Amino acid sequence: MSISHAPPHPTPPDISPKSTSELPPGPQLQALVPSSTRRARVPRWLRRTSGPLALLALWQVLSSTGVLAGDVLASPGTVARVAGDLIGNGSLQNAMGVSLQRVALGLVFGTLVGTTLALVSGLFRIGEDLVDASVQMLRTVPFVGLIPLFIIWFGIGEAPKIAIITLGVSFPLYLNVYAGIRGVDAQLIEAGESLGLSRWGLVRHVILPGALPGAMTGLRYSLGVSWLALVFAEQVNADAGLGFLMVQARDFLRTDVIVVCLVVYAFLGLTADFVVRTLERLLLQWRPTFTGR
Repeated sequence: MSISHAPPHPTPPDISPKSTSELPPGPQLQALVPSSTRRARVPRWLRRTSGPLALLALWQVLSSTGVLAGDVLASPGTVARVAGDLIGNGSLQNAMGVSLQRVALGLVFGTLVGTTLALVSGLFRIGEDLVDASVQMLRTVPFVGLIPLFIIWFGIGEAPKIAIITLGVSFPLYLNVYAGIRGVDAQLIEAGESLGLSRWGLVRHVILPGALPGAMTGLRYSLGVSWLALVFAEQVNADAGLGFLMVQARDFLRTDVIVVCLVVYAFLGLTADFVVRTLERLLLQWRPTFTGR
């Protein structure tokens, strides 16, 4: 009886990885670079200034081709020359100093009023019942419409101008601080109570830090409103300031001076916003935020 032998087991193919020198010629794989890294090659300051520079170039082209007449809107070159003249005779610096003083006083008073009302209304239920309804009613009244009353109450000096700015600053700050206080997570309050924090301890260590992001947002918004209120305030019998220069330029149809004042308003507002954003980064280092992709 013959014994059959099983066929020999086939030798498995060699599947060990080969070196790159043994790979057949062809396109080589390249490392993938994240899109955020590719975008980082362009300086961010250049990306942020490209928009205003393009707008400035468009303005110059329209002025040079005659699309924008000089009596409608002065060209950038004319505006720059007039700005140099105003700086040379010192009138622009004096006007900026007066306007900055008015904004600073209005911002200080408005911050005190808006923050105090928000703390009273946000921390205490009885404070909310007494304060919030009145503030919500008053904030719907355009503060510009109160200028005649302020003139009757405070006269035509500096008081009505500062009062207008104070009123414009108070409401945005009140709304954001109030929303920040009431937006604090209730679980954080319970955790603080379980740790034995007193009422003042909860306010100091939990509620106020939780409301700080909203307060900084309200401060940035209030800064923008303060410059808007300044424009209206300086129309009230002003004899100095950027608004006074604009009124004089309007009477003499000087669009170049008006544009210079508007540019100064814009740069002052941008500088103030930069200061607040820097302060926000310093005070809110503990809060992780999304920075864009």
